[in-house]
Amino acid sequence: MLMPKKVKHRKWHKGRARNIRRATDKISIAFGSFALKATSPAWVTSRQIEACRRVLTRYTKRGGKIWIRIFPDKPITKKGNEVPMGSGKGGVDHYVAPVKIGTVIFEMDGIPEAVAKEALQNAGYKLPCTVKYVSTTQT
Repeated sequence: MLMPKKVKHRKWHKGRARNIRRATDKISIAFGSFALKATSPAWVTSRQIEACRRVLTRYTKRGGKIWIRIFPDKPITKKGNEVPMGSGKGGVDHYVAPVKIGTVIFEMDGIPEAVAKEALQNAGYKLPCTVKYVSTTQT
């Protein structure tokens, strides 16, 4: 699973969902020719990213190149079952990547467009947000 090697602060604040924020970075295809772009905001866990990566590599029969444009660096804490109220915040349970609308999540290159489109759409089913397929040939 993806997780940071070292963090400045072990536990973060949760943050607030202010309106629906649009991404300002990672909004265009930078490395490949085909991409998967988020059309709704979500927290994508490291398990979901790994599941998508497996779908992409297996569907393309390990051909082409895949870029993962997001990284889970936000720690999510959880308290144990049947723990009384109080006694502080729980321990770090897993890590998520906060994804805003318009963020490019995955990119691919080196395979035919039909194969890339099908692979990316199949990977999109593993994500908690709605996504769309984009390519450099589209306008």
